Amino acid sequence: MPSSNSMSGLVSARANPIYSSHNLRRSRLPRPMASRALEMPYKHPAIALRPSKSLSLVAASLQPAKTISAGQFSNTVPTEEVLNIWRSAGAVCFDVDSTVCLDEGIDELADFCGAGKAVAEWTTKAMSGSIPFEEALAARLSLFNPSLSQVQDFLDKRPPRISPGIAGLIKKLMAKNIDVYLISGGFRQMINPVALQLGIPLENIFANQLLFGSSGEFIGFDAKEPTSRSGGKATAVQQIRKVHNYKALVMIGDGATDLEARKPGGADLFICYAGAQLREAVAGKADWLIFDFEELITSL
Repeated sequence: MPSSNSMSGLVSARANPIYSSHNLRRSRLPRPMASRALEMPYKHPAIALRPSKSLSLVAASLQPAKTISAGQFSNTVPTEEVLNIWRSAGAVCFDVDSTVCLDEGIDELADFCGAGKAVAEWTTKAMSGSIPFEEALAARLSLFNPSLSQVQDFLDKRPPRISPGIAGLIKKLMAKNIDVYLISGGFRQMINPVALQLGIPLENIFANQLLFGSSGEFIGFDAKEPTSRSGGKATAVQQIRKVHNYKALVMIGDGATDLEARKPGGADLFICYAGAQLREAVAGKADWLIFDFEELITSL
């Protein structure tokens, strides 16, 4: 396990981080939140955020796994109140890892870099809420310190696997003029291609940012991003709600940090998606537990 000194050094490192600029319309979010919401990840010339045909091809061939019987839970059938909130939502915020995408992005990147098992153990702790998210994030990254070239190779060779049904759900939400956001403890470098594939505005992404030095060496992550710490998703959701004054807002995800977003001024409803990973402690506290996004599509 990394020492506290090594973790704090990992978070605070700032030596010549590589970023990029991108022309996007300006969000109405107040600064400094707006700058973080709009800030694109580094974009080294070798890494282009191009839509990948393999995203949709992978999604079409996969089915969500039900490792635990839905009958163990009493919240798989929504109440009338839950359905009314779902149908009246002005915005829906999605977690990305194990929700919009089938895998945990940091686990996949770590596996690609040769540290998959150790990092996955930390991910389980983070998603169950047993340790602070920021501690788990720093510890996981310190186990493999991904370089710029490794991230590039990873994105080229292992594009994200989109969850079955998510593209149809997002398309239907947008057709009903419901705003869609991606709120993730993962990294913009891996999330931006997913957003482009699904037609989600890049300014509607709240996520973490990997930082690299001038030679492409890993130097840490941006600790100013709200999603880099426990309670960060709740902070992002509250800010979105405050700025846009949505009548109702729904959070969909699989982990403890997603559940945290359901609070006054934040999400009115938490829907737990367990089609990729079922975390029992989280699923049992959800307003609605689903295993298939078709359940949400047909209920709109």
